Amino acid sequence: MAEWFSNLEFLSKIYWAIALVGSLVFIIVMIMAFAGGDADDIGDVDGDFDGDVGAGFQFISFKNLVGFFTIFGWSGIACIDAGLSKPLTIIISVVCGLLMMLIMATLFYFIHKLSDSGTLNYKNALDAVGEVYLTIGPDRSRMGKVSVNVQGTVRELDALTDAITELKSGTIIKVVDVTSNGILIVDHTRKPIEPNQSQNKELDKGGKHLLSNE
Repeated sequence: MAEWFSNLEFLSKIYWAIALVGSLVFIIVMIMAFAGGDADDIGDVDGDFDGDVGAGFQFISFKNLVGFFTIFGWSGIACIDAGLSKPLTIIISVVCGLLMMLIMATLFYFIHKLSDSGTLNYKNALDAVGEVYLTIGPDRSRMGKVSVNVQGTVRELDALTDAITELKSGTIIKVVDVTSNGILIVDHTRKPIEPNQSQNKELDKGGKHLLSNE
């Protein structure tokens, strides 16, 4: 192995060294990233581009740089094996590395976006109408729970009220504020009353009766 490496040309040695070291670090970074760790803690040099690409899109990060050098090394080796000239080899390997950075930046951007979409933002509960699940004491004297639809999912959240009477279980409420620690401030509201079918029939009969009397 050592003899094989020593017989390589200088440029080939550089590309093989970068490819092998980059591949090893790349595997470690991917395992950490998909296992829930943050590989950027190793040495974060993030650059956020908030322009047309979108907020939070990280092109220059530790993970992306590792991907760049890994593909840079292997593409350079492939070009050398194909007999391409040194300038063309360098150009192609740099372009391939940059494309890898773009792919990885896009991949992690959408992964973080999906993760963020599942994170509850209590401010999204403002003006939501729900129902008291556990009785809430008057004038913020006792915390209760309410069931409200937040971010497309019905959730049971802690709640207080400024009302002078307690809000019993089953009371229809509206979220009027959210505290800094994520407790909902709710108030009593009225549930829209829709006549059922029997009431509609009675109204129809009553209307017809009035018409017949006329």
